[in-house]
Amino acid sequence: MKASIRRKYCLPNQINIENIERVVPKDREVLIKVYATTVNRTDCAILTAHPFIMRFLLGFFKPRKVILGTDFAGEVILIGENVKSYNIGDKVFGFIDTGSESQAEYTLAKEGNLFSVPEKIGYKQAVASLEGAHYAYTFIHKVNIQSGQKILIIGATGAIGSALLQFVKQYDVKITATCNTKNIQLIESLGADKTYDYTKEDFTDDNDKYDFIFDTVGKSTFGKCKPLLKGKGIYISSELGPFSQNIFFPLITSISNKKVIFPIPYSTQKTIPYISKLLETEKFKPVIDREYSLKDISKAYEYVLAGQKTGNVIIEVE
Repeated sequence: MKASIRRKYCLPNQINIENIERVVPKDREVLIKVYATTVNRTDCAILTAHPFIMRFLLGFFKPRKVILGTDFAGEVILIGENVKSYNIGDKVFGFIDTGSESQAEYTLAKEGNLFSVPEKIGYKQAVASLEGAHYAYTFIHKVNIQSGQKILIIGATGAIGSALLQFVKQYDVKITATCNTKNIQLIESLGADKTYDYTKEDFTDDNDKYDFIFDTVGKSTFGKCKPLLKGKGIYISSELGPFSQNIFFPLITSISNKKVIFPIPYSTQKTIPYISKLLETEKFKPVIDREYSLKDISKAYEYVLAGQKTGNVIIEVE
C-alpha cells in the first residue's frame, strides 16, 4: 500500500510516499480503506515535533510511528477477531491526536476508536469534521455558557475556529470573531454578529467586554485579552503561549476575578458522538479549503504550516 512516511522529525519536503506491506488487523482491530484524511495543525506538530513537548508524547529522539496522519474516513474492508460493532462495508471515521497512521491507502484502528459516519455525510465532509471540531468541543465544555453572554473567537476561520463558531451559535449569545478580509462573509454566514479584520484593525483597541475569549490560533495572550474580559471572565487558548505560560496560568489565576483555563481535550468517545449529531441535524457544516492527492501531501503540509488555511485541508486518497 502507498503511505506517507517520515522516519525522523522533519519539514514537509522530507516526506516520502512509499509502497509498504498492507497491515493486517489483529484482535479487536479493523482494517479501513482510507478515502479521505486531512492535514491539520496536529499533523504539523507531529511532523516537526514542534512544540518540543510533542517529543514526550511521540518519541523523544525519533517518532515511534513512521506513517503520518491523525484522522480518517473510509470503509471497513477486513475485521479482526472479536470485533462486534462493525462489519465489512461499513462507513467509519476517527481521530487520534497522537497519530492514527492514516495518510495512507489503508489504516488499522481499534474497534473502540471507530465511529460510524452519519447517513448522507460523505467521506470528505466526515473527515473535515474531526480534528478542529474535537478541540472546539473542549472549549465550550470547559465553561458554562449562558444566554445573553458575549463571546470573542480569535481566529474564527481555522478548523477549530470555524467549528467553534457554529457550536457557540447554538447558544443565545452575541459572537464577535476575528478573521482576514477574504473570510468576513464566510464568518458572518457561520453566525458571527460582529467581525474584526485582523489585517486592518486590532480587536484589543475596542471597548467591548466579553464573558469568554476563545483564542483558537494562539496568536494572542491572556495579558492582551485580560482588559477585554468582564469580571469572572475566562480566557482559553488552543496553544501553550509564547513561554508555555498557559499551562501555569490556570493555577495562578484560580483565585483571580479573571481566569485562564487550559483546554485539556476530552476523549473522542465524548466529542465525536456530539459532532455526529450536529452533522446529522445540519447544525454543523465543516469548512473545506483545499484538496490534495496523496502524492502531493508535502504541498498540503507546506500550505497548512504557512498558517493561512481556511477550515480544513483534505487529502483525497485514490
